[in-house]
Amino acid sequence: MNAPADATEATAVQRAARQAEVVRALQAVLPADALLYTAEETTPYECDGLTAYRQRPLAVALPETEEQVQAVLRACHALEVPVVARGAGTGLSGGAMPHPLGVTLSLAKFNRILAIDPLAQTAVVQAGVRNLAISEAAAPHGLYYAPDPSSQIACTIGGNVAENSGGVHCLKYGLTVHNILQVRGYTVEGEPVTFGGTALDSPGLDLLALLIGSEGMLAVVTEVTVKLVPKPQLARCIMASFDDIRQAGDAVAAVIAAGIIPAGLEMMDKPMTAAVEDFVHAGYDLTAEAILLCESDGTPEEVEEEIGRMSEVLRQCGATAIAVSRDEAERLRFWSGRKNAFPASGRISPDYMCMDSTIPRKRLADILLAIAEMEKKYQLRCANVFHAGDGNLHPLILFDANDPDQLRRCELFGADILETSVAMGGTVTGEHGVGVEKLNSMCVQFSPEENEQMFAIKRAFDPKELLNPGKVIPTLHRCAEYGKMLVRGGQLSHPDLPRF
Repeated sequence: MNAPADATEATAVQRAARQAEVVRALQAVLPADALLYTAEETTPYECDGLTAYRQRPLAVALPETEEQVQAVLRACHALEVPVVARGAGTGLSGGAMPHPLGVTLSLAKFNRILAIDPLAQTAVVQAGVRNLAISEAAAPHGLYYAPDPSSQIACTIGGNVAENSGGVHCLKYGLTVHNILQVRGYTVEGEPVTFGGTALDSPGLDLLALLIGSEGMLAVVTEVTVKLVPKPQLARCIMASFDDIRQAGDAVAAVIAAGIIPAGLEMMDKPMTAAVEDFVHAGYDLTAEAILLCESDGTPEEVEEEIGRMSEVLRQCGATAIAVSRDEAERLRFWSGRKNAFPASGRISPDYMCMDSTIPRKRLADILLAIAEMEKKYQLRCANVFHAGDGNLHPLILFDANDPDQLRRCELFGADILETSVAMGGTVTGEHGVGVEKLNSMCVQFSPEENEQMFAIKRAFDPKELLNPGKVIPTLHRCAEYGKMLVRGGQLSHPDLPRF
């Protein structure tokens, strides 16, 4: 008797029976064109931007109305079926990766801008509205939505809420949590719920801040009220070159120490500069070990004064070349390379894994030099681009996912970056979320007691733990196994350790 084969066959039969049960329940509440369940239909949903990890759900629901969202959640709750909400799938930590015995709830059809109030400087939008579309709709009123992730042309506001996304201008204007007034949605049981309000503050506990960045574990978001800000009269960008990584890192800290809060303060190392320059021809200095992009916005007088102050600080810190954008076209050209760092990396490597740790600004050079040593250790290349002003790193580890050994080394490399960041006084994530990618490193940053506190919060909203289960918070067992692995010297492929 072939026990393993029989077990596999039994599992397949159980999955098929479960799928049929779930599909019948959802067919009763959704139109035929709003439900996908064949392998061909669900394969496009098997991963988000973290393509190294994939699995298909039992079904994908594509509701068009809030009533349909509510009905899907109620049907899944009654059957105790896990639900994973999904936006545009641009997330980079596996937060929207499906559950193999669950339903993916896509909010793609929730793509309407419901209202723009130029006097209150707010916009009410559905969760599936693209980030950039909000600014495009507000532009006739001289307003825009400030958080601007590099994927803003595609990523949705619901996904931004889930991950607490930032962007190149988050240093001055804040992350998603600082630019949202109210969120509406549904609990796992299908109960309507509202977080925050349209006033400057709302009574009671700040549950809005708790929801933002919760990665779809507490509620399904359907509608968001965002703050809009006036478009600056002028914006200019400095591009500064450095022949030494440490001098560039020190320059970032020096700008902030001088009492200047730039609209954006970004850094790219030499490998990343080369990759993006070949892609967009932004005019970057290919001889520099690092370049900084420092932007000022406001009135013409404010910008002129701030650009002068920043230029002086950068010179004092050893900048070998400084260029200031002369017009809007040149400013956008300077930024085009930074905004296209991810697609540029895709041109020079079959795959990449983007980390998202955050460290104190004063340790920027230390972490970059540590990453350079890790490249030798793991025999993989890494290009670095990041929100230098707030210490949010985005190292892109280049590898080939078709090579299992390269994937293993990439995982080890990424974990090393995250855990070195924690050792330097930082954290494992700044804006991309934990998802499945950083589960093991959460064991290093947080104690079992702290993780249990986070589980307790989740259970308060989702007692049966059906919303996006298995993500973000590592179990006690997982952390124990990861600890054993670290003691042995580290093999992420250890058979006792689940990968996600």
